[in-house]
Amino acid sequence: MDAIDDLSRWMMTEGRCCGDPVKVVSHFCTTLIEAGVPLWRVNIGQRFANPLLIAWGVVWTPESTESYDVTHDVMLTDSYVGSSFEYILAHRRPLHKNLRGLDPEADHISYHEFAEAGGTDYYATLLYYGDGSLHGCTFVTQSDSGFTAENLEMIEASLPGLSCALEPVTMRKSSRSLLRTYLGDGPSDAVWNGSIKRGELTALDAVVMFTDLRGFTALSDSASEEDVFETLNTYFDVVVQAVEEAGGDVLKFMGDGILSIFSGAGGRSRADQCRQAAQAAQKALAGLAAVNGARAATGHPPLAIGIGINAGRVSYGNIGSPGRLDFTVLGAAVNLASRIEGLTKSTGHSVLASASVAAAAPDLFESCGRYNVRGVSTPVEVFFLRGDAT
Repeated sequence: MDAIDDLSRWMMTEGRCCGDPVKVVSHFCTTLIEAGVPLWRVNIGQRFANPLLIAWGVVWTPESTESYDVTHDVMLTDSYVGSSFEYILAHRRPLHKNLRGLDPEADHISYHEFAEAGGTDYYATLLYYGDGSLHGCTFVTQSDSGFTAENLEMIEASLPGLSCALEPVTMRKSSRSLLRTYLGDGPSDAVWNGSIKRGELTALDAVVMFTDLRGFTALSDSASEEDVFETLNTYFDVVVQAVEEAGGDVLKFMGDGILSIFSGAGGRSRADQCRQAAQAAQKALAGLAAVNGARAATGHPPLAIGIGINAGRVSYGNIGSPGRLDFTVLGAAVNLASRIEGLTKSTGHSVLASASVAAAAPDLFESCGRYNVRGVSTPVEVFFLRGDAT
């Protein structure tokens, strides 16, 4: 087993430090093959601590090595229910299965798919991490003799080294994924890199977009909690997808309000940022129209939103107590975006922007007059996004 000892040393040194799961799994599989284990397909699955993703993993074949993500929804489908991953995690023991002579009714569809592709034998087993979490890996061969007892002994002997290499990768991916889920791409990178400490602010020129759901108070008073949460999640999904597809970051959910930012990252100009925000607003309205079509079919009232867009200097960073921080964006530009959004309730337009935004994208916006805005001493001229009158 000298080859396995060498593999374990590599995993605990170079593999652990490289931070590349594809490289780790590729080296793991090729070394086992060179040691005589007839691998054809290997799947190393890692569980996530994340409200959106439940797992990630790496699939190796002789042709390629690729990573993948698994959402919580997949766990409710036939692809997981009854699978080897479900079995080994539930029973905490390996599973060895001959892929010849499968039962068309009782055996999981994955076994049949591997058998149809030429697989002859299947082995699923566990990876154990230092935090007590369990992770799964599966091995398939096309060898006529299947996996021998010696093959399985070599696989099991190599797993502690593989765990040593992949556990820090999994921990980092989980942490970064959580940051991104709650903060968005740009802010999460800054927090991860340690560039933003409590009380430290970073100033930048940006376009701020504030979105609000109409009639939320009435909905909360009249609908069940389940309906309220489902409606909010549907609305959030539409707006977040629109913002991210347009290149922005959603920074905060405030009740039914959503604060988003379009920064100058990547050398984007003010005009680029304003057009991104306008595109996000258009996408959000289009997405909401599709949602309302489905709601009408089920007898639910339509949803409406208001969007305020402003451009200017903002500061973002961590605020709070030494033991509890919140990441946010502050500044007059943020306040004005919120005030402008409030004007959508009385102007007949779903999307309104400030003069600074309209000046950067004059073909997209048209003036709809001056209005008194709380906190501003003189009337503010606002502009509607063409084609979005309500």
